Amino acid sequence: MFSFMSDATAVACFGLFGGLLLGLAARLGRFCTLGAIEDALYGASDTRMRMWGVAIGTAIIGSFALMGLGLLEPDSSIYLGMAWNPLASIMGGLLFGYGMALSGNCGFGALARLGGGDMRSFVIVLVMGLSAYITISGPLAYLRVWAFPVDTNPTTTPGIAHALSRVTGLSEVAYGLIIGAAIVAIAFYRGKLLSDPKSIFWSVVVGLAIVSGWAGTYWISANGFDGTPVVSHTFSAPIGATMLYAMTASGNSLSFGVGSVVGVLAGAFIGSLIKGHFRWEACEDPRELQRQIGGAFLMGVGAVVAVGCSIGQGISAFSLLAYSAPVTFAAIFAGAALGLRQLITGFSPAT
Repeated sequence: MFSFMSDATAVACFGLFGGLLLGLAARLGRFCTLGAIEDALYGASDTRMRMWGVAIGTAIIGSFALMGLGLLEPDSSIYLGMAWNPLASIMGGLLFGYGMALSGNCGFGALARLGGGDMRSFVIVLVMGLSAYITISGPLAYLRVWAFPVDTNPTTTPGIAHALSRVTGLSEVAYGLIIGAAIVAIAFYRGKLLSDPKSIFWSVVVGLAIVSGWAGTYWISANGFDGTPVVSHTFSAPIGATMLYAMTASGNSLSFGVGSVVGVLAGAFIGSLIKGHFRWEACEDPRELQRQIGGAFLMGVGAVVAVGCSIGQGISAFSLLAYSAPVTFAAIFAGAALGLRQLITGFSPAT
């Protein structure tokens, strides 16, 4: 594509850029999946959950604006390019959410904490990346394919805006912009978020990071020569791909996912230095380490089954209004709530 840069390198640069933004948002804006759920359930605060709403709404508006300008073809993405399997979304989301609660972080959160010196998260990242690849192409792949078959030739685009467009005749772009704006409005309605410009800023940054992934990979796919896939940020298989690249770089090529993972690590490292929070931490409790390893393994499996993690389905797929996004996000919330309840109350009956 460029005389000085291959398509793979260019795609990785887009991933690096968006990853940097996400890493900074995690450390400077406290943008965190499990933290938002925990605050909502046990902290009497919905601010971080509302931040998710702003990020999702921003990503939807940006992505559908790209579609309207002809800068993104949604059917080229994995989320709208294959038929939706509701069982996979529910089971994968529950596994991921429960594992996230056990390990104390999702894949994105673990990368962000690792960038701040938390070596406990290094274990989570390694195990999650390994289990994702075990489920994609390892021993668990046979079971996954049998239990959750994939149809790569859907008869209709499995998207909410596209379905509404088919029914009413109004363009999917219009529906996407309306739904995105509605989600942002709901996030602001009768909450404290409006009085917290810092949280609003970083929420918007997260949404724009997702949009930058779609814009960059589609542009390279349309203008390059290597058949680059159109993707945005997710942190399950890309963690495994980054591990594989680290071991086989001389015979392997860069990808968007590798750039994204490295970008989050770098952004989190920079953010932790700015805040003065960087410090080395290690696990001192064997039971905690055991729980984190088990949770990370469940997250890797669940993310592959659900075709995305809390970021992949929760924001990237949501930005295209894929059927799978709200269902998977709800399942992740439910799984995390179950895991948190087990950790905090041990399923003891209320008195």
